[in-house]
Amino acid sequence: MSDGKNIAVIGLDDFHRQLLEDVRGADNYCFHGLIPYHHIVNPDRYPIEEFLHSAQRELSEIEGGVDAIIGHWDFPTTSLLPLLQAQLGLNGPSLESVLLCENKYATRLVGEEIIPELLPPFALVDPRDDAVADDPPLPYPFWLKPVVAFSSTLGFRVDGREDLKHALQQIRAGIDKFAAPFNTLMQRAHLGQRRALLNGKFCIAEGIISGRGTTVEGYVLDGEPQTYAIIDSLRGPNQVSFVGYHYPSDLPEEVGQRMEEASCRIVRHLGLRHTPFNIEFLWDEELDKLRILEINPRISKSHSPLFALVDGASHHEVAIDVALGREPRFRRGAGRWRYAAKFMPRVYAPARVTRAPTDDDLARLRQRFPDALFFSHVHEGMELSDLPNQDSYSFELGDLFLGGNSREELTRHFHEAMQILGFRFSQRVATNYE
Repeated sequence: MSDGKNIAVIGLDDFHRQLLEDVRGADNYCFHGLIPYHHIVNPDRYPIEEFLHSAQRELSEIEGGVDAIIGHWDFPTTSLLPLLQAQLGLNGPSLESVLLCENKYATRLVGEEIIPELLPPFALVDPRDDAVADDPPLPYPFWLKPVVAFSSTLGFRVDGREDLKHALQQIRAGIDKFAAPFNTLMQRAHLGQRRALLNGKFCIAEGIISGRGTTVEGYVLDGEPQTYAIIDSLRGPNQVSFVGYHYPSDLPEEVGQRMEEASCRIVRHLGLRHTPFNIEFLWDEELDKLRILEINPRISKSHSPLFALVDGASHHEVAIDVALGREPRFRRGAGRWRYAAKFMPRVYAPARVTRAPTDDDLARLRQRFPDALFFSHVHEGMELSDLPNQDSYSFELGDLFLGGNSREELTRHFHEAMQILGFRFSQRVATNYE
């Protein structure tokens, strides 16, 4: 492959390798895993310096050199990328701009400078301060979560003093998993006066907001942001746990345009360059009010198969193009289905898994839905409470990707697929699929 491009991918696994190899022009790429998947995704700890040394060694061993480095996982992958890209003189964002996205309080401070009307009330909280329980940072109710985390890990709805005490206790016990590696990365960044406020050991309190969840996907090339898709994010009754993603969105066009315009404004202000991004919003339909939830300097891996089902290729294609310094030409509507969804089957109480899907079940699923993809997070005999990085109110059994020609058809396919997969538990539990 003398005329091809070497693309290094942090945490590359078999599933995402297949998505990458199905992008248009894949014959011109050679993909190389960088930092093993099981080291970077859901480990017990994130040894940043070890990651960097390992990655540098692996990069030096790639024959012909590396043309681009990409990633699709959450922190710390997103923060390792700019360091590794800069060391090789490759396209990528600055570490400083990425850390502003990683830290939820920093994101709010930057947003307050440019789009204050899109932010909920918020406050910085030191979870080690015993006085917080007697002097809450915001009027009840509010959300409390670490400034650095993902998948709603250690996030709590606080309705009163006892909830606050419980949340602080849980956060103190677990916050260092993300705080320590973030602070290590922060030492490599030039943050000026913001440094003192961005300590990963802090939390953010945010006022309760509600509405329809959506995510804008986009990219920045040479400092100019572009958006190319909106995906609907579905939450369960507790308004915390994600239960699915639908593509394409069925938002009113005018609302989608406002989200895209706000996305470009905040991305410019953050100083992001040469990176894909996704930004999560809530739209209060009754008040016609937008709120920004989160900014991620990466593609959403959860959306990748949705693009493949509807558009014929994953948006990994966008990440590759941007990393190579060229304008993406992402084609639309070339897939088999008009709609696609990622469903996240959830259980809302602790229990032991007494039956998990077998190989025969998965074969029957593929026979009924040939394009279906299912990845189980649990196995028979497992206690749901042992699942890592869950939100504070539910347990995600796995990821199920399906296509359909209407949203109603997708929902029917979901319930039928879960019947085929046949999960069982040690006690009767509430789920989002029965």
